[in-house]
Amino acid sequence: MADTNIPAAPKGATGILVLADGTIVWGRGFGATGAAVGEVCFNTAMTGYQEVMTDPSYAGQIVTFTFPHIGNVGTNDEDVEADAPHALGCIVREDVTEPSSFRNNKPFDQWMVDQGRIGLSGVDTRALTRRIREAGAPNAVIAHDPDGQFDIDDLLAKARDWAGLEGMDLAVEVTGHQTKVWDSGIWRLGHGYTPLDNMEARPHVVAIDFGAKRNIFRNLVNAGAKVTVVPAQTSLDHIMALEPAGVFLSNGPGDPAATGEYAVPVIKELLDKDVPIFGICLGHQMLALAAGAKTVKMHQGHRGANHPVQRVGGDWDSSEGLVEITSMNHGFAVDGDTLPDTIVETHKSLFDGSNCGISITGKRAFGVQYHPEASPGPQDSFYLFEKFVGGLA
Repeated sequence: MADTNIPAAPKGATGILVLADGTIVWGRGFGATGAAVGEVCFNTAMTGYQEVMTDPSYAGQIVTFTFPHIGNVGTNDEDVEADAPHALGCIVREDVTEPSSFRNNKPFDQWMVDQGRIGLSGVDTRALTRRIREAGAPNAVIAHDPDGQFDIDDLLAKARDWAGLEGMDLAVEVTGHQTKVWDSGIWRLGHGYTPLDNMEARPHVVAIDFGAKRNIFRNLVNAGAKVTVVPAQTSLDHIMALEPAGVFLSNGPGDPAATGEYAVPVIKELLDKDVPIFGICLGHQMLALAAGAKTVKMHQGHRGANHPVQRVGGDWDSSEGLVEITSMNHGFAVDGDTLPDTIVETHKSLFDGSNCGISITGKRAFGVQYHPEASPGPQDSFYLFEKFVGGLA
């Protein structure tokens, strides 16, 4: 759409999405007022909007939910993956309704206000999703004003001036800043997240937090590990001083090559010391970088809870061909054409053939592109935590 061909705001429009190419999407704003600039992506999951909004991997992004009814079960203090939301905002089809869940303790729109996040409803999310699939994930500004007053030229300038996620290290912004021990297991109805006992007798996993989801740590504990979480820029000496039986590399936002400037040298040293390593998402990508592969920015990314992944080799030879339905959230990927001979591809996406898993020949190190901890999503891949922790005993 040309810059001068701006459609008139429809009656009742209090929110707007301005894409860097000049496209204008009107809607009804909810949540916080103001404006935020980032990359627009889409998520196809039918549940788990609160987990999505609080996933640190969504830093710098505006999430379009393809499922039309978002906010219908409200929010609670348990369905969060970080201390605060990291997605900049969200775009939904239907207006947020009154919550219908015995677990609700705050309506979603009020939660968005309290968390300073902008929402836009009344949008044809199918059309926006098709646009992202065809043209790629665009830079844009989402804005909300109860009076419907917007300086569109200024918003368009902000969208065009934003540098985008490529080359951006966001892990340093979302990581925790203190070393801490994690002792709670997975959620159970009526019990919540219950701390587990006998931590000192367990194999010790040092988890490097590049923007981790909490359910990853819970699954490591549930699989039998003692977990110590350290910040993204923790030195090799500090990690080794903790005497790890294994090291976990977490998910996170931004460009893996940028975060890898400080993380990859540490991972290389861990590989040289033959420390067992397990990486998820961004951690998987940086493990691949450390072993000599390259990463690329994807056209639209993979985000949802219904992604089929096939086991194609490596340590999974006995079950080669088996398909897992997985949860994903990534806009970068390991370039399968750059894998050196020392890397074995173990998993592959059945949507587009992109790399979804590797193991390092001669090392006790592997990674997967998807999220085996789910939250939200299927539980097909919980076995990976048992595989990793069981190999440390």
